[in-house]
Amino acid sequence: MKKTFALLGLLTATAAFLPGCATEDTGAFVPVNTTVNDRENHEPIVLMTARVQVSVTCSGIQVRTLEDGRLEVNANIRNREGRRIQVQINCEFKDDQGFVTEAETPFQNLILTENAQETVHFVSLNNKAKRFTIRVREAH
Repeated sequence: MKKTFALLGLLTATAAFLPGCATEDTGAFVPVNTTVNDRENHEPIVLMTARVQVSVTCSGIQVRTLEDGRLEVNANIRNREGRRIQVQINCEFKDDQGFVTEAETPFQNLILTENAQETVHFVSLNNKAKRFTIRVREAH
């Protein structure tokens, strides 16, 4: 019996000196790398893949506010290659703070012949849009 109490006391004393499950949590965390790959927040047009970047460029964007307050955007999309290509393009309309004001426009197919340029036209659905991002991706 004395041995049991002695062993129990020794175990208790030893446990007091062992580290517990210490964590380094300090509560909530802030986002990291918020400015990495955020081109859609700052640029009027983004090319979604490196292959599209090689094939397509934008030679000009025209922005106009219509009489009813909606935003109209025209973009000249140019094929940089000597072959016919097909891409998909859409436009996200955003408010002053960069938040999307409406459901994004569906991607539409754009076929560009060799070294050709086409003008793509977008109009916002409401008058809340103040900014926009045109997105171009590969067509599969």
